[in-house]
Amino acid sequence: MSDIVMFVVVPALYLFALFLYLFIAPFIAALRALALVSELVWRYVRLLNGVLRLRTPEFVTIPPYRPTEELAHRNYFYGPATRDLRQLLTQGRRLYARTVADAFRAVSAAQFSAPTTHRAVSVPYGLTLCAGLGAGAALGAPLLALLLGLHALGVAVLAAGARLTALALRTADRTVMVLRGLPRGILCRSCYERVPYPQYDCPRTSCRRRHVDIRPGTFGLFRRRCACTERIPTLLMLMSRDARLSGFCVHENCGRPLNPDAGHMPELVLPLIGGRAAGKTQLMAAMVKAMQNAAENGGPAVRLADQESSDTQQLLNEILEIQGHTRPTGKALPQGHSLVRGTGRGERLIHIFDTAGERFVNREETDALRYVRAAGTFVLVLDPMAVDAFWTRLDPTGPQVDRTLASTVDPEDVFSRSVQSIRTMGTRLDKARLAVAVSKKDLLTGRPALLPDRPDDSDTIRDWLCEQLGVRNLVKTMELEFGEVRFFCTAAVADEAGRVDPSVPVLMEWCLSE
Repeated sequence: MSDIVMFVVVPALYLFALFLYLFIAPFIAALRALALVSELVWRYVRLLNGVLRLRTPEFVTIPPYRPTEELAHRNYFYGPATRDLRQLLTQGRRLYARTVADAFRAVSAAQFSAPTTHRAVSVPYGLTLCAGLGAGAALGAPLLALLLGLHALGVAVLAAGARLTALALRTADRTVMVLRGLPRGILCRSCYERVPYPQYDCPRTSCRRRHVDIRPGTFGLFRRRCACTERIPTLLMLMSRDARLSGFCVHENCGRPLNPDAGHMPELVLPLIGGRAAGKTQLMAAMVKAMQNAAENGGPAVRLADQESSDTQQLLNEILEIQGHTRPTGKALPQGHSLVRGTGRGERLIHIFDTAGERFVNREETDALRYVRAAGTFVLVLDPMAVDAFWTRLDPTGPQVDRTLASTVDPEDVFSRSVQSIRTMGTRLDKARLAVAVSKKDLLTGRPALLPDRPDDSDTIRDWLCEQLGVRNLVKTMELEFGEVRFFCTAAVADEAGRVDPSVPVLMEWCLSE
């Protein structure tokens, strides 16, 4: 009887139980497959968090994009996003293989190698779990591939969007520069070259790394993140007056600081041409003083654009008020005397260049004055006492003029050499304007024979130069070379109240009407 039970009844009951188990096995396999898929997704989310946010060593398989020599962190969508995607692909494959292998290994150990129940129970259950794991592995692979594909698509779309945004921002910044009259960039007042976009120092005092090109692109769209983590605006139009960075010339042999206002407003370059002791420096001081006087009386606001210009103007104002004479300008290449006139959208950065008269005698030295390429208006300071005819008309019995105050260079020589250099540099003189400032009127006041009848009228001054001073050829050449010529008779002096001679504001307004 026991044999019948053992070899007939028990097997029959076991087979019947297996038959019944076949109805619930698919549900067990499906649940195990779902569990494996859920585990794969959960581990992928953890991997995503580790790669994109935590960035701890266990999630890093590719070195960072920022080498030690780079000064700024890359924009995420200019490299790091692709790097993270590659890390996800690499670690995602490892995660899938490791998770599936661990699951099969756990089932094998618990149900086949060292089961805690009879093998008659553990083996069918283990086979069911293996079937579920196989189905889960088959479903998990395309699901992970889909998640990675969506991530790759998002990176591609956002990277393209970042590049289009950078291009749009650069175009907008470029358009603003063109509207400000700076199509070829900012003028460096030290080397006279155009700077398409300055270099900038990091504003953090403990850093001061110099960034070559901060425009939107690889290292940021609206803000660049310096290696020290300081945020730097990427566009000139994003820099408020209080947040303007220290710009520097990009040319190899220069690297000098640019004016803080450079690039934020239109620029006007006003070169003064004249021989030694013609009165250029004193006229420049009087022109700036005239604008300051106008600002005090309700006219456009004026401020010196940098400390050097401010210190120089303060000294020159004192000389004007005591009606003294300035020292001869040094022969070194001049740095622009810069000021800002106006407010808001009416602001304009004005560079006045006062060059030593000796440089207008030697052609090689005149060629160094490349700032004239950026000028549309020129001021020729003509000392009448430098013309021989002036002295022949001087009455020997009347009040005498101190000849030591006269320029020693013939105005025709200065003008011809200057025009040759300006034309060589590619400046269209027929599109430019020339203000002829007949200087030292204050020294000739009280001697009507030595002054035009109407010293405030351009045509009268022109006729006086042609008829009385005998420089008709010079005047004709001026009118042939330049598109517009205007004549002024000026006195670069100020009274006790600091008001300059009325002739200077008239000259300055004409020059600024460009």
